Amino acid sequence: MNKILTLPLRDEDISGLRIGDVFWLSGILVTGRDEVYHRIVEQGIAAPINLIGMANYHAGPIVKELPQETPPLFTAQAAAGKYEIVSIGPTSSIRLEKWAAGFIEKTGIKVMIGKGGMGEKTQSSCRRHKAIHCVYPGGCAVLGASQIDSIENVFWPELGMAECIWVMKTRLFGPLIVSIDTKGNNLFAENAAYYEARKKDAMAGVL
Repeated sequence: MNKILTLPLRDEDISGLRIGDVFWLSGILVTGRDEVYHRIVEQGIAAPINLIGMANYHAGPIVKELPQETPPLFTAQAAAGKYEIVSIGPTSSIRLEKWAAGFIEKTGIKVMIGKGGMGEKTQSSCRRHKAIHCVYPGGCAVLGASQIDSIENVFWPELGMAECIWVMKTRLFGPLIVSIDTKGNNLFAENAAYYEARKKDAMAGVL
């Protein structure tokens, strides 16, 4: 049976998850990557939406503006029914490593989603603030779009389509694979160490 977690999340909702576990999310999901992290962490600008207990998807979606009787401006006004997601695949989370710890601390986010792993600073912050990082399958941007039921709002549109904050509703988003858990365990780091040891053992037998 699929494990489905409903946003917003509390510490106890994710404390039992371990690296390698698979689950799905339901509720409000937001996008945010380089420019959003830079603005909140380095510039000290408060997030325009309450992110406590929420999930942030490291993605730069392709969004289509829907026909309206009165065409809406690309503004931070309510966007429900004005836009739809065409494609939303994950970007590499490691590019956000220098900001992630500060982002978790300042926003209270509980889940970060992206492609690939993250580093020691993020591990430490996930352990301290009881947050997790997850991987969404790469190459599944159209699948991701099909799992978004609606766009509810958009913030900081001046950053551009890929970089602004899209607020989206989903009934079932995933599969998500836990890569850093609330204990600070790191799936990618542990796998890298394991295979490096395997390589050294194999090479020792032929040299």
